[in-house]
Amino acid sequence: MGYYSVEFDSLKMKEKLVFATHNKHKLEEIQNILKNYEVVGLRDIGCMEDIVEDADDLQGNAKIKADFVTNNYHINCFADDTGLEVEALDGAPGVYSARYAGEGCSYHDNVVKLLDALRGAPNRRARFRTVIALNLNGKQYFFEGIVNGKILEEEHGNGGFGYDPIFQPDGYEETFAEMPMEIKNKISHRGKAVQNLVKFLDSIR
Repeated sequence: MGYYSVEFDSLKMKEKLVFATHNKHKLEEIQNILKNYEVVGLRDIGCMEDIVEDADDLQGNAKIKADFVTNNYHINCFADDTGLEVEALDGAPGVYSARYAGEGCSYHDNVVKLLDALRGAPNRRARFRTVIALNLNGKQYFFEGIVNGKILEEEHGNGGFGYDPIFQPDGYEETFAEMPMEIKNKISHRGKAVQNLVKFLDSIR
């Protein structure tokens, strides 16, 4: 299978895990959470293709990415997809969160469009949801993480990425963009999904 193949039958500390992403911010977050594993991204295995994510839901997109890597590179891997679901917008942007303002848009473009869409809205409740698809020795598993909160009326903080500067999780006065990564990773949607993934991997190690 090659150097980056992962045999999960006997996982060991600092085992390599392939995370199907080109997003360096997401890769850094995952690497900070999965400290007992050496997590590598698509570029590390020589995959430069832009994987088209055209499913109707988060689970479908995570599956597409994981299956692409497994089928083309013949390795075990995991992939995720994340959406911001806003109550006042009937769950939008949801699966289209990354391209809410259009193809090739920036994080800031998405934030500006969302703030415009919610201008004057009394209900600013929202949640982040992440779904992870793990392809492991011919089987597929899914893990989910959710964090509830609200959308602020303006940006706060310079950390994080995506909608982090305007999302304030329940129970906290800071946005994700104002939090140290260690705290964000403990309570975030992606952090929770990865924690569920880790519990599974540890159970079979």
